Amino acid sequence: MKKNNSNNIKVVAASVCGPMHCYRKMPCQDFFKHKSSGKNFVAVVSDGAGSAKYGKIGARVICETVVDLLSNCDFENIHQHVVRAISVARNKLLRHRFNKQKNADGLMDFSATLIGAVCRDKKGIFFHIGDGAGIAFNADNCDHFVASKPENGAFSCETFFYTMDDWKDSLRFTSFEGADTLFLMSDGLTNFAFSADFTKIEKGFLLPINNFLTQPMTKEKAVRALNNTLNTPLAKRLNSDDKTLLWARL
Repeated sequence: MKKNNSNNIKVVAASVCGPMHCYRKMPCQDFFKHKSSGKNFVAVVSDGAGSAKYGKIGARVICETVVDLLSNCDFENIHQHVVRAISVARNKLLRHRFNKQKNADGLMDFSATLIGAVCRDKKGIFFHIGDGAGIAFNADNCDHFVASKPENGAFSCETFFYTMDDWKDSLRFTSFEGADTLFLMSDGLTNFAFSADFTKIEKGFLLPINNFLTQPMTKEKAVRALNNTLNTPLAKRLNSDDKTLLWARL
């Protein structure tokens, strides 16, 4: 039996409320979850739509459901397991007490995007609906990165959600292998992490974070430092949206 190395994965993640939500006295709509105690390492970030009445709930339900169902699934059939996990999350929202219609029309009140990754034995795969982004690379050669890039609709302010009827048409998979560093982020950070055309990563943002978080420190200190990075005056000025960043050393 192969030894499971998931327990050796170090993860640091943080979410901060965007200035606009703070001004309106609204909570952060982002959510994240990860798990390394099963056969697979699973991490997910979701951005609840600000226009959706229960976007935060939609983000929480998809993160919790996907992580629970994928942590011990068969990696060779991961595509099918991801589709099933998203379907289970949608079914939970169909029965949710805030879904007064108790049908698919009511799901749009829970609209949220999805960016996640499953890793096992040096192999990984991103699964993605909407904006946000995932990046995997080896710290010794970060120019050769694999990214799951944002996808918007006809306009830059539009995107896709797992609560849509045609969500399967927007579900994307991107495989990677041999990476030792993983980033998942909501769309409030994509302009920090990539060049404008998404062909390059912004080394001045991602690499200092990666270098700092790889140092020995308590989990509390690491999370506090990441929170401070996401909540600087410059970060607030450059993007007023909620911001979530999940980093993992694989």
